[in-house]
Amino acid sequence: MIDINEIMNMLPHKYPFLLVDRVLELEDAKRIIAIKNVTVNEPFFQGHFPGRPIMPGVLILEALAQAGGVLAFSSFPGMKGSVFFTGIDGARFRKPVVPGDQLKLIVDVVKHRREIWIFDAKAYVENGVVAEARIMAMLKQQE
Repeated sequence: MIDINEIMNMLPHKYPFLLVDRVLELEDAKRIIAIKNVTVNEPFFQGHFPGRPIMPGVLILEALAQAGGVLAFSSFPGMKGSVFFTGIDGARFRKPVVPGDQLKLIVDVVKHRREIWIFDAKAYVENGVVAEARIMAMLKQQE
């Protein structure tokens, strides 16, 4: 298990844009299962939407990509840097994510070659899929 302190050491993201709270399982270069606790205190809920807070789908995709980044960086201990989207295919949003939900982020590596990674990613609330996509990303080593 990887806690928030280790995640913050791996990813360049900080509050309010760090969207992975904990890693439950990790198999280097293969799979990660992480969580994001969704609370009413998230800053995006002020405007999305007043009176009916819903987590923006693009932020669910970002959480999945960040989980993929933790997976990629943990596969190369000591490497630090950033993960950049190079593409998102087949994104689907199945159900709204609201305060009190816990996102379970499951990211599987389809393939990777050096700094280029392709992930199949799904976000769950309880046992239901709320979002899914194929994410292409590039690791950029910090200089």
